[in-house]
Amino acid sequence: MQSESTPATTGGGFWDDTGKRGVGAWIFSTDHKRIGLLYLYSTLTFFLVAVILGLLIRIELMAPGRTIMGAETYNALFTVHGVIMIFLFVIPALPAAFGNLVMPIQIGARDVAFPRLNLLSWWLYAVGAIIVLVSLFSGGGAPDTGWTFYVPFSARTGSNVSLAVFGVFILGCSSIVTGINFVTTIHRLRAEGMEWGRLPLFVWSLYATAWVQILATPIIGITLVLVIAERLLGTALFDPARGGDPIMFQHLFWIYSHPAVYIMILPAMGVISDIVPVFSRKPIFGYKMIAFSSIAIAASGSLVWGHHMFTSGMSDIAIAVFSFLTFIVAIPSAIKVFNWISTLYRGSISLEAPMLFALSFILLFLIGGLSGLILGAAATNIHVHDTHFVVGHFHYVMFGGTGFAFIAAMHYWLPKFYGRRYAEKPAVIGWALMFTGFNVLYGTMQILGMEGMPRRYYDYLPEFARLNFIATAGSWILAAGLFIVVVNLLRGLFYGEPFAGNPWGGATLEWSIATPPPTENFEEDPVVSHGPYDFRGAGVP
Repeated sequence: MQSESTPATTGGGFWDDTGKRGVGAWIFSTDHKRIGLLYLYSTLTFFLVAVILGLLIRIELMAPGRTIMGAETYNALFTVHGVIMIFLFVIPALPAAFGNLVMPIQIGARDVAFPRLNLLSWWLYAVGAIIVLVSLFSGGGAPDTGWTFYVPFSARTGSNVSLAVFGVFILGCSSIVTGINFVTTIHRLRAEGMEWGRLPLFVWSLYATAWVQILATPIIGITLVLVIAERLLGTALFDPARGGDPIMFQHLFWIYSHPAVYIMILPAMGVISDIVPVFSRKPIFGYKMIAFSSIAIAASGSLVWGHHMFTSGMSDIAIAVFSFLTFIVAIPSAIKVFNWISTLYRGSISLEAPMLFALSFILLFLIGGLSGLILGAAATNIHVHDTHFVVGHFHYVMFGGTGFAFIAAMHYWLPKFYGRRYAEKPAVIGWALMFTGFNVLYGTMQILGMEGMPRRYYDYLPEFARLNFIATAGSWILAAGLFIVVVNLLRGLFYGEPFAGNPWGGATLEWSIATPPPTENFEEDPVVSHGPYDFRGAGVP
């Protein structure tokens, strides 16, 4: 699969040609690749912490009654797990980490449009993360409201909600800054010949994501400020006892948080759209439709927040409209799945680790999407509302989607930046364990929800005990696979087999430069003459 025209390794690349050393060379660097790696290290660390918290939650639910913790600790634990996973991992992981690492190179740019603003976005992320962490160990203790911070409980609880909400507000500012930078970069810094119809689909997905970040994130920022005002100033906006409206909070929260689902999943779809054609040895099927569907998802995804509130007292007409719109948003997602499968058809498929995780993404996202239609229909939504079915569905989309795509991206792109690669056999074993454990855990959760087990409850009826034990066993298999994958990646990237040239056979621009990439990416500004999946045009046999 290797292209003869691709330069081989040329020294340490951006790792050692800045003239600076130590921590300062990283946390004050404006090189998009270093900032991407800072995001990667940060988000991966928080991901692993949240995984440990998730395992503790599952151990507590392994049997009825108290197992390892009390009810208050359980409430704090699932709140912190959700806050870390959503705001510190899933939202920034792919766009901020791999967007920074790969996007400027894929469009033929030497850096992003605003390098200092790019560094500021990471600093805002770091400050927001520190504030969230401080909120766990100060004031009245870790917040216990769930990651949604629903009022009126979040306005009344004595736990440290105000500081945690302020930390999330800062994280939102970081997300907006990243979005502005990416939109400007994609518009202004594309190389000569890099027309819109030649943009890699990962770049298209980042472009759609960035617009959602810019337009939707300010809404959650304002909402969180209002929660702080409610707690500290007694504004009574959401307090029904003083004329406030708690349903208004839910509208404001989900107007952001449903589009935020697409901040999380669109870049993952972009990763899969880049990996599937490379490991199928075929041009992507339906390039224009996949690119258009990213924009369509970003636009239509902003109109469906109401399906989170079918049980909150909406009118029948409103329920019918939001239910219809929810089914509409499934169409562009289905277009992507159809085109990925069409690309696989009669392809020369190579089942290496990036492809295994990409194929898993397609299946798991398909299950998550179809179960989302059950939540989009009002009748079935009311039956499974606030049950473990919702937890299972959400994890199929977020972990089975974004999580598996994130791991696929690590196997696919990180060797390019480290100059070394992972070992294939442990990667496949880790993938098999992850895929098996994932379905045992979250598939069982969906069955529990269908049988009526509510979510967020500390205890449950004995009739749910057997399935909860199976789900907990699944979490251990999943964690074992994840442990093997992470250790194998870390060991490979620092001590593994040298990685040079274009061993995957990619046609996008990152595979045309040296490994690891030099600081300014290109020795000469590239002139693009072929599409991102035109392998023959790129000289890949």
